[in-house]
Amino acid sequence: MLGDSPKTVHSASDVLFSHEHFESGLTAGPGHEFGQDSYSRSSRSLFGRLLTLASRASGRRSDSRNVYGYQVAPTSETPDCVWMGGSPQRVRRGRRSSLPKLLLRVVLGSLTVILSLFGVLHILLVVVGRKPFLSDADQYNTYLRNWGKPGQVGEGLADYPTDATRGVLPVPCVSHNDYWRRVPLFAALHSGCSSVEADVWLLDGEDELLIGHNTASLTRERTFRSLYIDPLVELLDKMNSRTEFNNSMDHGVFDEDPAQTFVLLVDFKTDGHELFPRVLQQLEPLRQKNYLSYWTEDEFVSRAVTVVGTGNTPFDSVLDYKDRRDIFFDAPIDEMWESPEAEGEHSHRLTKRGQGKTGTGLIHSPNAFNVSNSYYASVSFKKSIGHLWRGRLSSKQLDLLRGQIRGAKRRGLQSRYWDTPSWPTSLRNHVWQVLLSQGADVLNVDDLRAAASLDWNDVKHDWLDA
Repeated sequence: MLGDSPKTVHSASDVLFSHEHFESGLTAGPGHEFGQDSYSRSSRSLFGRLLTLASRASGRRSDSRNVYGYQVAPTSETPDCVWMGGSPQRVRRGRRSSLPKLLLRVVLGSLTVILSLFGVLHILLVVVGRKPFLSDADQYNTYLRNWGKPGQVGEGLADYPTDATRGVLPVPCVSHNDYWRRVPLFAALHSGCSSVEADVWLLDGEDELLIGHNTASLTRERTFRSLYIDPLVELLDKMNSRTEFNNSMDHGVFDEDPAQTFVLLVDFKTDGHELFPRVLQQLEPLRQKNYLSYWTEDEFVSRAVTVVGTGNTPFDSVLDYKDRRDIFFDAPIDEMWESPEAEGEHSHRLTKRGQGKTGTGLIHSPNAFNVSNSYYASVSFKKSIGHLWRGRLSSKQLDLLRGQIRGAKRRGLQSRYWDTPSWPTSLRNHVWQVLLSQGADVLNVDDLRAAASLDWNDVKHDWLDA
């Protein structure tokens, strides 16, 4: 506009000239108006130092145009871009380069704080006596390690005939698909499970009964005899070793509870009528040594091992086996629902199949199952009770559960639910708690360690409380 002073427009050559003049001033003597004083002022400024640090952190060196290095006092000949130490884009790029370092420091700092808190918590637990200072190792195991060994102090005093299950407390659980364990049978015994499940197959041309979840998992080495019958006989022989002090055969598999029977749950995977006599034949070593529970004419005699048939086990074959019956049926608990008000007559539903196939498709009254022919009464939790949509049992589901368990108890049978929720663990633990609190006798479990610890039984889940 007229009257305004004209603005100076700098060409590229003018800017370059200003840079050259600026750099020459840096190398001039101490009296130069543009040299040492300007450099010292710029180096003392906070912004200049930050730019210098950013330049070093990014691994770049200041170029001849002084992009990140020094600052000069503004003159009419010096463009703003030179005064600011470079273009705005390059300044922002330098700032961004420090962001990963800042994030790294935040992460490392957070980890340090968290680990410190855990350390303080551990020290507090040590102080109150809940945790050892260094490890959970049993101090007695490190004391006189050679005690009891041949030629050492205490020779012959360290071992007991019942050492196999020393210190193991029986837990009311069934080791589901026990043969999946690295050490079948003994993994369940070590955890305290009072029952194991074995899937038994009879295939054409095979002399032995094979063990596996499906045909793809079968091998000739993993048999009913090698995985269960022979190990049980050997274990019980040791637990009932005949000495000058003992001549009985009443000791079960658990040293802590010799009277506790161990349930061998046999899941018949092939035709039941063909498989049934073969299973009876395989049980002969246990039968000869009086290790099997049996039913006489009017009473159930509990022994070290109780055999229960499930899956395709034919109920009519169990009934036909009358002389000293030592194999029992897994009855369908979903047919045993009873109302709490009913006393003489009991309501029930008849179905053509339950946990096991009842005979050759015949319909049996729920009252046909009792302690003379059955031991467990079970069903799939998911199919019978249903899905827990709200993370807890509804009032209708709880009534169904209670009625089934009530009917099983009236018949003298032990109730069992399989296919229970396994995840999340809070839901699994809640279902376990509800089952036991409502009278279920055993839990069907996959996680042996979690079930055997019983820690889940002490945890309260108020938001899942049924």
